[in-house]
Amino acid sequence: MPPKRKQPPASTRDAPKPPATAAPPKRRSKLAKEHNLTPDQEAEIAEAFSLFSAPDDTAHGGIATSEIRRCLVALNAPPADQAEMNEILATVDPERTGRVGYEYFVAVAALKMRARENDGGDGEEREREEVGRAFRLFMGGREEGVIGLGDLRRVARELREEVPEAVLRDMVREATGGGLGGVGREEFEGVMRRAGVFG
Repeated sequence: MPPKRKQPPASTRDAPKPPATAAPPKRRSKLAKEHNLTPDQEAEIAEAFSLFSAPDDTAHGGIATSEIRRCLVALNAPPADQAEMNEILATVDPERTGRVGYEYFVAVAALKMRARENDGGDGEEREREEVGRAFRLFMGGREEGVIGLGDLRRVARELREEVPEAVLRDMVREATGGGLGGVGREEFEGVMRRAGVFG
């Protein structure tokens, strides 16, 4: 008969154990430490970067410089103007190869995200302006009115996206709470908030 195992002391035996489903704490990578990013911020940057890289981009090294603006917009850290965008492009692609590696992009994204966090109290005003700009884009430059099916068709054509009519109708219904009339500015802002455009 094998020897019996010795029982641990009662104090450790009765101590509550962490749930088995608890995820281990996220660790910061070397790159995240260099740029003072939290694991969540690093994951957000990595996700945005991967969204805009094509499957064959890994062989070419990174993403196209033409996708940098869209990638920063996805992080809610867009460049303020074309001059800043030109500066960013000069930083991430100094040799003008047309490609941006992940390390270079992380450096710029970290700076933009910190600037966004340190922006302070004018965030609400900036959000209103951003909603207004986006609304006018969908409205074809018009200031007043509602976004209708025709506006959505036009935007889809401009983006060279083939979107079925039923999907466009569903988009309007979702924004208006079931109606088909059109999407007003307040409803548009609500959709943007639900989509996570604003924190």
